[in-house]
Amino acid sequence: MSKKTGSLSINSENIFPIIKKWLYSDHDIFAREMISNGCDAITKLAKLEMMGEYEYPDGYKKRIQVVVNPEEKTLKFIDTGLGMTADEVEEYITQIAFSGATDFLNKYKDKTTQDEIIGHFGLGFYSVFMVADEVHIDTLSYQKDAAPVHWECDGGTDYTIEEGNRTQVGTEITLFLSEDCLEFANEYRMREVINKYCSFMPVEIFLSKANAEQEYETIDEDELREDDVIVERIHEEAKTEEKENENGEKEVVEISPARDRVKINKRPVSLSDIHPLWTKQPKDCTDEEYKEFYRKVFMDYKEPLFWIHLNMDYPFNLKGILYFPKINTEYDSIEGTIKLYNNQVFIADNIKEVIPEFLMLLKGVIDCPDLPLNVSRSALQNDGFVKKISDYITKKVADKLTGMCKTDRESYEKYWDDISPFIKFGCIKDSKFGEKMGDSILYKNLDGKYLTIKDLVKETEDTKAQETNDASDQTDAKAEETNDASGTADAKADDAADKEPEKTTVYYVTDEIQQSQYINMFREAGMDAVILKHNIDTAFISHMEQLHDNVKFQRIDADVTDTFKEETDADALKETTDTLTELFRKALGKEKLTVKVEKLKNAKVSSMITLSEENRRMQEMMKMYGMYGMDPTMFGGDETLILNANNQLVQYVAAHKDSAHIPMICEQLYDLAMIAHKPLNPDEMTKFITRSNEILMLLAEEK
Repeated sequence: MSKKTGSLSINSENIFPIIKKWLYSDHDIFAREMISNGCDAITKLAKLEMMGEYEYPDGYKKRIQVVVNPEEKTLKFIDTGLGMTADEVEEYITQIAFSGATDFLNKYKDKTTQDEIIGHFGLGFYSVFMVADEVHIDTLSYQKDAAPVHWECDGGTDYTIEEGNRTQVGTEITLFLSEDCLEFANEYRMREVINKYCSFMPVEIFLSKANAEQEYETIDEDELREDDVIVERIHEEAKTEEKENENGEKEVVEISPARDRVKINKRPVSLSDIHPLWTKQPKDCTDEEYKEFYRKVFMDYKEPLFWIHLNMDYPFNLKGILYFPKINTEYDSIEGTIKLYNNQVFIADNIKEVIPEFLMLLKGVIDCPDLPLNVSRSALQNDGFVKKISDYITKKVADKLTGMCKTDRESYEKYWDDISPFIKFGCIKDSKFGEKMGDSILYKNLDGKYLTIKDLVKETEDTKAQETNDASDQTDAKAEETNDASGTADAKADDAADKEPEKTTVYYVTDEIQQSQYINMFREAGMDAVILKHNIDTAFISHMEQLHDNVKFQRIDADVTDTFKEETDADALKETTDTLTELFRKALGKEKLTVKVEKLKNAKVSSMITLSEENRRMQEMMKMYGMYGMDPTMFGGDETLILNANNQLVQYVAAHKDSAHIPMICEQLYDLAMIAHKPLNPDEMTKFITRSNEILMLLAEEK
């Protein structure tokens, strides 16, 4: 063919500056585009061969070769696909995806802010101009008697096309790299890029360095393959060693038999796993294969708890594996990675339009060939098909979890502490997921037993019913002493009927060590509580209270219930309360401190701090949203100091209010109560330690 020149069919002289700046946010993505194009070409040739329209030559291999050349500052992509004729080069290359270029220019030529785009109107090939000043294409079509074609463009709108000299069917693209992109001529950098985007392409990908010294390896002769290049044949004699036998006699023993080995040119190793685990049927995959895949993809050597293998062909094609990782929530951030693929080609991490937000806490891969990629993210948000994909993924995860809870409760309970943050976050974010999970949400009690919300309500009501029966027996005994007992009982029944149904209180613990004093009191009273110590739990219990209007959650230090108190006349403690309130307010410098004096059954408990559930939740919300400057007392008052009238130290304070050491004892009692409630701040802790030393010194001096 004769040499021909022309101009690219676009409506702007500025296409390449725009491409360099706006086509993709990550410039290394050009490698994905080049390798994907080569993979498509190989796949199309395979279809032609299957239909009998083409016959593979002897020794044909489906492969893509990437060659770096740091000396010449070039990068080559070579595929064994179906190639192109001169007309096809003009059609598919010079017209820049037909009218797509016009759409692209209209959208991006005046752009001032970055917009994340998944596909760009078929402009994948031109991503090379993000990193190259000049690009050459050498291609030979599979068609009979086709002539090789050479095409080149120096980054402007002009190109040259003429007959080339390629002799093998396929395409070779050479990038002459820009000075600021020479990193891509480095073998290790390109290996990193290929592993990032092309680890699971359905075609083998090989990386080599131009003019590199030949490397060798030695194998057993029976491992020799037809395509191996033999350098040397080696015969290794048997290896023997003199050893002492059972009779104490020395004898020569063969420790390695004679064998024939072969030195060959080192075999190239593909960077692509052409049959990734998610493409297989779940029944054909072993647990070890799932774990190895997890280690390879996520570089996480802590074994996942379990996984969900997605495999769907209708009404859309979707495959993938989602892993529930084992995390230490005290140190690890609860943040996962869901990798999205399209026909084994990596697209992006954590595309929230496709993957439900709460599942981004997991790790996994999802491959959906039917996903529309030539659209912006904003279009994906409103795409009904994409919503169906997201809903399907959510349903499969819920089915797996609920199924495990029903059929393998022991394993489910074993995993619960690790997976509960994911599930709770999902329940808050997705009502359908929360509805399906309903009876599979567990709560661990103080004895380490896992209960559902129904179990908790029943357990609490049973305890309350027993207490009511005991109280009823006492009431009946008193009622017999009066003539109008029946009328009084009827009046009480009428009052109860008029009241709203009483809510069941579920008590919970957020820190087993910090709240150990309260836990001990609960145990002594035969009461139970559940452990809720994740950050998500505050929002989760509020969510559960909205769903179950007959249940309320309350931290065990929110109040001192009647169960822990002796029956007493409030007036009998009024004088003591007034005295202690004045003492503690003055000693602590807290004029608004609320002090209550109660007769607690456990005389060893001297002081406690309580904070209403509503106030504490509001304070936690303020911290979450950085509202530190606001006064927490505006949401229902500060902490309440409970003093035990049955405790000897409290009694001593009330009886010796004028003693010189009373202010110090008041401060110590307050801090002791606070330590059991929440950590002291640095200044408070310093004062507490100093004061403790002073008290110990006073005791020592008395001795």
